[in-house]
Formats: sequence, structure tokens, C-alpha cells
Amino acid sequence: MRLLRGRAADPETDFERTREMAETVAEDREPALRVWRPHRQVAFGRRDANSDGYDQACRAARDRGYTVLERAVGGRAVAYTGSTVSFSLAVPTEDPRGTIDDRYEWAKAAVKRALDDRGITARTGEPDAAFCPGSHSVQADGKIAGLAQRVRQSVAVVGGIVVVRDHEAIAEVLAPIYEALDVPFDPQSVGSVANAGGTDDPERVIAALERSLADGRDVSVSTIRET
Repeated sequence: MRLLRGRAADPETDFERTREMAETVAEDREPALRVWRPHRQVAFGRRDANSDGYDQACRAARDRGYTVLERAVGGRAVAYTGSTVSFSLAVPTEDPRGTIDDRYEWAKAAVKRALDDRGITARTGEPDAAFCPGSHSVQADGKIAGLAQRVRQSVAVVGGIVVVRDHEAIAEVLAPIYEALDVPFDPQSVGSVANAGGTDDPERVIAALERSLADGRDVSVSTIRET
């Protein structure tokens, strides 16, 4: 398995590096994993971009110092403060549609193992009116992780976020965004690893996720340089 570390100098280029990783897996059939801290940004989903209040939501993000990006997978807006951890696991597959649920269940279990390693006993599910609402979430005193999946003919990518700290800052920026998008949102539903009694160090969370998601496979490490 290839393990990609680091991040590019700006959000747009950084986003491109994850897409390139998935394309490489589709070509050479070797799984690849990336766990990192994205730049300060708000990533909107396709449903957000089609909403009447999308322009207002983007202004709310930019007014608070967040770069705006649009991601290809579904779901609603997600905020990254710079301490928020993201992960992306790309695996080759011959039948991507037939194993979607299995990949989700495996990935949620891997995230829970990593959180347990960092002192958090988490469970699947999420509070009402959570950010990026969906059925593939993990909570502990609020939603702390959410997962999404994108499948193509020869590669499946399971990705997600883990809120390590800054849950109040995330709630603050998402409140006006979700209001503009007319999506129910309770700021109190945002949790974090630190708020649930675990570590507030993103690098320790990254290390735990790398171990759990690699699942014992040998890895070759390469690094993205932030230049």
C-alpha cells in the first residue's frame, strides 16, 4: 500500500493530489491511503451548489476566513479549521457497487479503533441536525467523524473527516452556512476528540488513523511538499 503524507501549498492543489492518488490506484491496482490536515476551508457538496442559498453560504464562509471548495461526493458542507483531520483510502475493485456497504462498515470500524487508540469510546450514528448529515457517522459527545464514498468502474474511494478540536469554531462557521442552505443544523451537535476527553493533537490522531486504515499492510511512504 502507498501511504501519502503531507499537503500541497494551497487548498485547490491539495484537492488535486487526492484525485491523482485515486487515478493512480485505478491504473496500477495498488491501494493508497492519505491521512492529513487540510487547509482552512469549507468544502461544499453537489446538493449545496444546487441550492438557492449557495452564493450566500459561500460568502458566509469567505467572510470568516475560509477558502471555498466544491467536492465531487455528495453530502453537505464540511468545515476544516486546520486542525481537522481528513482521510482518503483508495482501493482497486472489480465490483464497486456490490461492496459499498461492506466498505462503509469496515471503514467505520477502522475509525472507531483509531479513536479508541486516542482515548475515545465512540459509536456509530450522529445527533439530530448534525453537520453533513448522513448514515455513516461516528459520535462521542457530538458528531466527530463522517464518511463518504465515491466509486468508479475500477476504484473505490472511502473518505472522511475527524474533528480533533475546534468544535466551537466549526459550529460557528457552519451555522450561517446551513441557515443560508436551509438545512437544519444544531451547533451543539458538533463534537471533537478533545471535547470527548481524548487528545487535542491532530498528529496523534493522524498516526492512529494511518495504523488502523492500513490494517497491517506493508506501506511505502511518499510525501507531498508544501512549497
